[in-house]
Amino acid sequence: MTNEIRLKELEKERHIGSAGVSIERDVPQIDMSDFHARRAEISESLWEAATDIGFFQLVNHGIPQSLIDEAFDRSAAFFDLDAQDKTKFPLKPGTNAGWEYKAQVRPSTGTADQKESYQITLPRMANLWPRESDVPDFKPTMLAFERMNWALAMRVLSCFTSKLGVADDLFVEGHDPLSPQYQSTLRLIHYLGMEDASPEDFKYWRAGAHTDFDCLTLLHQKQGQGGLQVCPGKDADGRVLGWTDVPPVGGVITCNIGDMLMRWSDDKLLSNLHRVRMPKPDESLGPRYSIAYFAQANMDTVLQGPEGIYEPITGHDYIQMRLGANFGKK
Repeated sequence: MTNEIRLKELEKERHIGSAGVSIERDVPQIDMSDFHARRAEISESLWEAATDIGFFQLVNHGIPQSLIDEAFDRSAAFFDLDAQDKTKFPLKPGTNAGWEYKAQVRPSTGTADQKESYQITLPRMANLWPRESDVPDFKPTMLAFERMNWALAMRVLSCFTSKLGVADDLFVEGHDPLSPQYQSTLRLIHYLGMEDASPEDFKYWRAGAHTDFDCLTLLHQKQGQGGLQVCPGKDADGRVLGWTDVPPVGGVITCNIGDMLMRWSDDKLLSNLHRVRMPKPDESLGPRYSIAYFAQANMDTVLQGPEGIYEPITGHDYIQMRLGANFGKK
């Protein structure tokens, strides 16, 4: 059954790699302030966005801008290390932890994303943290940032429980960060600068079209470093419904539902397409940095929606299947 699902997911992405057309559309912005007093209102807004476009943005979300800025600063310092130094922290197959360089090949394009990244999956980080002398204050900053993203992700996910008719603590318990089975990931991403690129290089994608394979993604972008495009899916004939630019704005976190939650919700919450395009002629050709938090159910969490549309599968088996699709050659 796992191989069947993997082939289905690969087939889903293989047909979405073309440039397509650009369409202007609104991406809902949801104010998370005064969360406990406004929980019912916030839950309605999140449900509407997650069952319609599958993308939304959070404002007044509670993660201090100073911590976000520090995380970006420490991320850039890590990527500034010599390649030889970064190879000391290798991404090992199936772990989703460590450093990779142009290793992620999207099924939608068949080419490697033009980026490097460093994955932090806490129970798997033995010997993968840079030393304090290499990148000062890296580990403390990332641990604090990871935990604040987890807390925000759990607030968002908890807003879906009543509509789905499941236990209030289903998603919080299913992503327990104190368990050795925890497999949510903080990914630091460095898209390579294009200052010296050839015209041929611009035919590639900084990140090819894809859906995420987690429950929920929180994406932090840097002001002035755009390129993210989203799409609500395909029509009945399988044609992509057009791509919308999502410019980075300070204090705003862009979120999307992932395939894991779509399955877990019996397809009520929608996992939709996104990609990172190359810069346009009038845009900065410099590097692009982003940080994504992927809320992924713990390895021993059993994923099955309340209606039982899909057969149960553990978080471990689901993530391994999807990692195999994207890093299968590594």
